[in-house]
Amino acid sequence: MVRFLVRRLVNYVALCLVATFLAFSLAALTFDPLANFAERIPPPPAEVIEAKRAELRLDEPVPQRFVGWLGDVVQGDFGTTVTGVPISDQLYSRIGVSLRLFLVGTVLGVVAGVIVGVASAVRQYRFGDYAATFFSFLVLSTPVFVLAQLLKFGGLQLNEAAGTTILYFQGEVTPSFQGSALAELVDRLQHLVLPTLAIALGQIAYYSRYQRSAMLDVLGSDFLRTAQAKGLTRRRALFTHGLRTALIPMATLFAFGFGLLVTGGVFTERIFGWFGMGDWLVYGVQQQDTNIVAIVTLFIAILVLVSGWLSDVLYAALDPRIRIR
Repeated sequence: MVRFLVRRLVNYVALCLVATFLAFSLAALTFDPLANFAERIPPPPAEVIEAKRAELRLDEPVPQRFVGWLGDVVQGDFGTTVTGVPISDQLYSRIGVSLRLFLVGTVLGVVAGVIVGVASAVRQYRFGDYAATFFSFLVLSTPVFVLAQLLKFGGLQLNEAAGTTILYFQGEVTPSFQGSALAELVDRLQHLVLPTLAIALGQIAYYSRYQRSAMLDVLGSDFLRTAQAKGLTRRRALFTHGLRTALIPMATLFAFGFGLLVTGGVFTERIFGWFGMGDWLVYGVQQQDTNIVAIVTLFIAILVLVSGWLSDVLYAALDPRIRIR
């Protein structure tokens, strides 16, 4: 099992480098970061533009620029933006924002989605199954920005009914907040509820459909009938053997879905004022900043690498055939 996981880790590292190189190359070939300087009124002197060109290594071949950039990254130097601001000034804070937002929403969405999917499969064609199906299709057919606005409206109605502010709509914390550590934690949770729901609801609808289908495939299997014939109750056979088998094809889906959710959550970040990595990627494209695009791509690739490797661990834990091989 250890050799299997090591091989997979090496493969993921190689894929991570390839993905980052492709994103860096695409940005380097299409972006013109000096256009922002040329459009200034009055335009800067030619010496300033040439100095900026040399700073951004625009005259070097793309592979050479990438190797130099990657070498600096390995040493902890993430470079600067087009405007000269060190990327490290924003990198760690934006990573923290994205992880706090998407990790909580994904975990809640996955756990609830599995529960809803299993319950729907076990009670197929009953009221609960129809209700879960209706909810899933309704959420999946609703754009994220519409769902976020509906949650904002619901939070506003809740605040008005309570006569006080229970939920906040913008930012991850109240500006200039002063108070104890517990009060600050409560304030952060009040800001976290609505954007987390915007993410979790979509995840619940998405994963519950897949989990329902996977569980239905297992319900009619021979090994479940054999387990019940040997004396296990239907409930114990379902949760001891059936659920474990139904989770196997979901492991990869869980892992890679989280890595890709960061870029897909741009609407959520912008609507609720959470300035994370997805929002930074949009800003980098607008500013034609190759370094920002590259570092965000590297972050997402590392997320996919880590989550994919963890899915392999989960896959090996659920399927004994992997451990035997």
